[in-house]
This record gives sequence, structure tokens and C-alpha cells, in this order.
Amino acid sequence: MPTISASAKVLVSGANGFLATWVVRSFLEQGYTVRGTIRSASKGANLKELFKSYGDKLELVVVPDITAEGAFDEAVKGVDGIAHTASPFYFNVTEPSELIEPAVKGTVGMLQSALKYGSNVRRVVVTSSCASIIDLTHTKPTVFTEEHWNDGAVQEVEAKGVDANNGAKYCASKTLAERAAWKFMKDHPEAKFDLSVLNPPTVFGPDIQGVKSPADLNTSLQLMYNGLTNPAALVDGAPYVDVRDIALAHVRALEREAAGGERIIVCADKNYTWQDIIDVLPPAAVASGKYQKGNPGTGKDFVQLTLHDNAKSVRILGMKYHTLAEMTAATVEQWGGRGW
Repeated sequence: MPTISASAKVLVSGANGFLATWVVRSFLEQGYTVRGTIRSASKGANLKELFKSYGDKLELVVVPDITAEGAFDEAVKGVDGIAHTASPFYFNVTEPSELIEPAVKGTVGMLQSALKYGSNVRRVVVTSSCASIIDLTHTKPTVFTEEHWNDGAVQEVEAKGVDANNGAKYCASKTLAERAAWKFMKDHPEAKFDLSVLNPPTVFGPDIQGVKSPADLNTSLQLMYNGLTNPAALVDGAPYVDVRDIALAHVRALEREAAGGERIIVCADKNYTWQDIIDVLPPAAVASGKYQKGNPGTGKDFVQLTLHDNAKSVRILGMKYHTLAEMTAATVEQWGGRGW
């Protein structure tokens, strides 16, 4: 597919989310015009204030229910590319359908709308997750690539239903949504657009939503805040990505022809442990006494079971990732500035 340039108009779904707000910013900074979807008009006030310097380069439209038939029909009209980020990200659910239905219907619905009414659309970028790649049951260090699929989570949910592990429910939602997206493209060769899927792990980094308290942080940042401030297994760890990097990856996935038809792991070069993050805290954060000290240096002894190969993101998207120290400093300095 022809690449999309900065003179284009792009659609970002779920535009007021932690990651999506950064995606909107990244597109605006590169010169794009952005149309963002939000669930209610009240959720757009912060975005309008945050990006007021861009004037009419940002347009917001209300899509109250992404599972509704034709939810994105109007939103896709006149845009050249789409970044579909809207999908639930939380774990405290009972019914698997609470996660699976909006993830699958929202993704397929976006593609259906693009097919019917997105006459200018040349590429759709879907924000999936490494949750659709990893196998939660593996017991020895494993390097996961874009060739892997987390069908085990789907099988657990199918077998256990409400009794399935909450992590499996979330992973199943991402796996089923992504598989549905690829199936849609296979079933509709007449589509004038192609598909690129980004698979990030846990997303950390500073927010630009103006969050008022730690309790209002999104799921991944609450995980980080609790891991650093409360007694925890300091050597627990996993892959991560800086929010600024995965946001930029959305721009490049629309721009670079080679990203079409690809699923791409977007992940920092090294895993983290909470101890590793504590070891690179800025001096002011250490002096504040708010964070655990743990046992400096012991993070390196932790055996990481889940590893991701990010080579494709470097090759196709040209990614250069923020270091753990850079991500940590930007995040905790922001928290300190808010008096947390």
C-alpha cells in the first residue's frame, strides 16, 4: 500500500486513553490532522485543552459504544489512516465476555466501517498486545516472536469460563481480537487498505492526561506505582515499553510501506524487575523516601521467563527505545511534581 504522509488525516479510536493520548500527540507533532473518538463529550475536554495549540488540527467525535453495529461508520469518512487503540485493559472481571466482546467487536467493527465508508483509508493499525503472543504456562526462559500465538489463554477461557484466571481472560480478549482482524483481511481481499498490528507488552512512562492521584492512574501505571511504593516481590519482572516509543510506533506503522501485513512486537531492549527500576531512580526520588530500597543489584539475578524479540520493530519501524533509566526518571519525576 502507498505510505501515508504528514499531510493526511488519521483517526485514533479511544483517544483519551493513556496510550492513545500519546498517539494523538505523536501524530499532531508530525503534522497530521487527527480525528479522535471518545465515549462522551465530557471525556474530550481535557484533550481539547491539552492540544489547544493545534487548533482545528484535532477533531473529536463521540462513539458511545464501540460494540454497536456501525459504531465507526461516520468516524472513518474522510480519513487516510486509522490507529485503533480502543479496547478494555483491566483484570477485575467475572465474565470473560466483558473483555472479549468489546475487544473483538470493536476491532472488527472498525474494519467493517473502513471497508464500507473509508474510501480514503489506506492502512489500519491495530493496537494489540504481547498478551496475544505469550504462553502464560511456560516454565523456562522463552524468547517469543511474532510467530507465536497465545491460544492457551483462549483454551483456558473456553474450558473454565468465569473460573478462568483473570489474566487469561484479558489475554484471550487480545488474542481473539487480533485473530479476528487478520481473518477479516483474509476474507475481504477487495479492501483498499492493509493492516498492521502492533504488539506491546506492559506500557509504562509519563502520562499526559493530567491524572490527579495515583488511584486514577491507568492499569499499567498503577502496577508500577504499587510495585515501587508497597512491599512487593522486588525481583518480579517482565518485558515493558515506554509509552512514548509505542506511540511513535503507531505513526511509523502508518507511514512505512513495509509495515503493511505485519504484526510487530514493540518492546524495550531489556526486561525490568522492580529492583532494576529502584536501582535507577533519580536522586530526588530516592531522597523523597517514598520508594522501596530493596537489595540493590539483585534484579540481575532474576531469571526472566518471558523475553521478546523486538528485531522486526527496529528493522521495519526504525525504533530506538528509551532506556529503563529514562523511562523511570520521566515517570517518577512527574509523580513527584504532583506531590505523590
